[in-house]
Amino acid sequence: MILKHKLFIGLFAVLFLFDSCQISKDSKGTKPLQTIAIGSCSQQTSPQNYWQVIGATNPELWIWLGDIVYCDTYDMDSMRRTYKEFKQNIDYQSFIKKTSVIGVWDDHDYGLNDGGKEYSKRQESKELLVDFLDIPPDSPIRQHEGVYGSYTYGTADQQVKVILLDCRYFRDSLTYANDGVNRYKPNSEADNGTILGEEQWAWLEKELTNSEAKIHLIGSGIQIIAEEQGFEKWANMPKERKRFFDLLEKTKPQNTVLMSGDRHIAEISKMDLPNLPYPLYEITASGLTHTWDKERIEPNRHRASKLHVSTNFVFFKIDWAKEQPQLKVEIRNMKNTILEELNINFTK
Repeated sequence: MILKHKLFIGLFAVLFLFDSCQISKDSKGTKPLQTIAIGSCSQQTSPQNYWQVIGATNPELWIWLGDIVYCDTYDMDSMRRTYKEFKQNIDYQSFIKKTSVIGVWDDHDYGLNDGGKEYSKRQESKELLVDFLDIPPDSPIRQHEGVYGSYTYGTADQQVKVILLDCRYFRDSLTYANDGVNRYKPNSEADNGTILGEEQWAWLEKELTNSEAKIHLIGSGIQIIAEEQGFEKWANMPKERKRFFDLLEKTKPQNTVLMSGDRHIAEISKMDLPNLPYPLYEITASGLTHTWDKERIEPNRHRASKLHVSTNFVFFKIDWAKEQPQLKVEIRNMKNTILEELNINFTK
């Protein structure tokens, strides 16, 4: 009888400990998110020791903004090997053991330079990306076309929603400029085309409408605000860009900041939308392993920072202490030197 009693107590203790572990694991998503690092454009053949630099800032979350690897190919075995070798890198492995990772693609990890929906291997490429990112089998991202998705951290008045847009899978063709300076020019009014596709547009509106998050971070592989640069950007499809801004004004998500990669430079852009109660900033963080060969003048009427031509990443710090959250943005180089910082107070 005593033996049975001890066995029962022992079994109860094991079950209690197991249940406690499960509760602890599940409750991680309720902790307020305070530190985030973002970046893009990692040439896998270059040294990957920059992960030590980023890791030294102790981000709770890392957000890939595209060009995770450079693998322009129709050979999915080659792309699979590239992802596998990159993921097995000792510095990256050390980093992801202590930092949550989410992300979206741009063109070179999509598989086609400046590519859109014409890329015939887009579905196969998607499967490799979501596997690399360890997207759970039951995630909605695995159920729909494209790799767009949203992630929510924290609860109540300390909630952050990260929305990552797929600007490749559904994107229509661009118009070549052929002027010797610019690669592309805006599509015509009659043939504007789409970036997101109707299914993703409907999803995005649903994600933004009546969202309870206090901070919204919206990521796009290509720049949204910048207009003058002659490469890929939302401004190449003016109707799509206007539709995006109109949607923000319609849904009025609290405290929204845009994020982008692609350009191999870092900069901050800013614009005011008449019906949005705060200034809209875009943080471009691009060039983990490489940047421009030399500095050049590139106009951006919306630029609210210096143009930083160097390898870089961006670090966010969220201050929840006040009634209105504050977001500190730090552009850092690979010596972990702060090149520029901005405090976003979300008030006009």
